[in-house]
Amino acid sequence: MGIKELLIVLISAALVNNVVLSQFLGLCPFLGVSKKTSTAAGMGGAVVFVITVASALTSLIYKFLEFLDITYMKTIVFIIVIAALVQFIEMFLKKYSPSLYSALGVYLPLITTNCAVLGVSITNVQKGNNFVTSVAYGFSTAVGFLIAIVIMAGVRERIEHNKITKSFQGSPITLITAGLMSIAFMGFAGLL
Repeated sequence: MGIKELLIVLISAALVNNVVLSQFLGLCPFLGVSKKTSTAAGMGGAVVFVITVASALTSLIYKFLEFLDITYMKTIVFIIVIAALVQFIEMFLKKYSPSLYSALGVYLPLITTNCAVLGVSITNVQKGNNFVTSVAYGFSTAVGFLIAIVIMAGVRERIEHNKITKSFQGSPITLITAGLMSIAFMGFAGLL
């Protein structure tokens, strides 16, 4: 795979086929943690780490599952790998960044069940990506998640100080914002 193809994978996964705004994976942390920019950036950073490392590990593990002819076990094995990575992140944040750990709250363990993390690993397998492509796709997908959640947090912080009709306050305006962001990200389709 050349640099040009790798660049296409990076741009495509991060912007054009954004995991949250066009594939609608990972909506739980996207909507739940995007109230403050700092918390959203912390969650995005954790997701970048987990998806990138999970993509690398699951790519290697899948080759081993193919060798053993038990590829039907991929989903269970991938979930175990992801759960272990999230536990590592949780222990790291608890020790080195207690404020971020408490700010993320219940959403940090939910990375384990974040369908975006598992979805990227399974997509890599279904597309038959090699190791480098799997890692690049995982990293760029996670960066796309980070971009989307930070933008959403910024918009939600601005909306908080505006007068909004009572019927649109809370979840309705958040979902409308997410929809408008999704439409805006469709504009990146012209890049490729």
